[in-house]
Amino acid sequence: MLEKLPDMLGHALRDQRAGLDQIAFNRISAGAGTAALQMRSLAFVDHGPIPAQYTADGAGISPPLEWFGVPPGTASLLLIVEDADAPTPHPLVHAIVLDLPPADGTLPEGALKSPDHAGQGYHTGRNSYLRTGWLPPDPPPGHGVHRYCFQLFALDVQPELSGTPGRDAVLDLLRQHAIASGVLIGSYTRADGSIPVAADAVGGTTVTPVADTEPPAGAQPG
Repeated sequence: MLEKLPDMLGHALRDQRAGLDQIAFNRISAGAGTAALQMRSLAFVDHGPIPAQYTADGAGISPPLEWFGVPPGTASLLLIVEDADAPTPHPLVHAIVLDLPPADGTLPEGALKSPDHAGQGYHTGRNSYLRTGWLPPDPPPGHGVHRYCFQLFALDVQPELSGTPGRDAVLDLLRQHAIASGVLIGSYTRADGSIPVAADAVGGTTVTPVADTEPPAGAQPG
């Protein structure tokens, strides 16, 4: 949807980014369990590029995920996926998945509902486009690398969140009940052919270094 925006718009917004310090993983203290969960994907390596088939430039299906190290005392797991580089004050939410079983497990490819895919019936919250399911990465052309943070939290309760909760409700829940967490980061970018860029290690792509900086209720780039 955003691929037709002019490069100059993405370039103008390059210095406007939510920042990694704003993602749920870095805002929620899970005590001694912080980062205890291990996450990986068969589709991409940590900090590596996300294949186009999982983005708005491809089929837009959700990628496969695996996790390990769920601690004793876990009653449920919650996944939230955020874009740390959205040109908004807070990260853009791409997915919220609730009521995952409290054990090591997987989320299969295409498990989440997406614009052209029915998904497999998981309990999902609202993304930043006010829809449920998977919002495929869709960064503005020329804005540089976007980091998509797949964050898993172990909770000591079975949450009583009915319907389709959004980011604020999820963060409140995590502050009270998260006992462990883990994060996997994948990157995606649309190139800006109008300006030279400097080498950068993120995702094996090249970007101009930028400074780290809740989206409005409507749709936002990301």
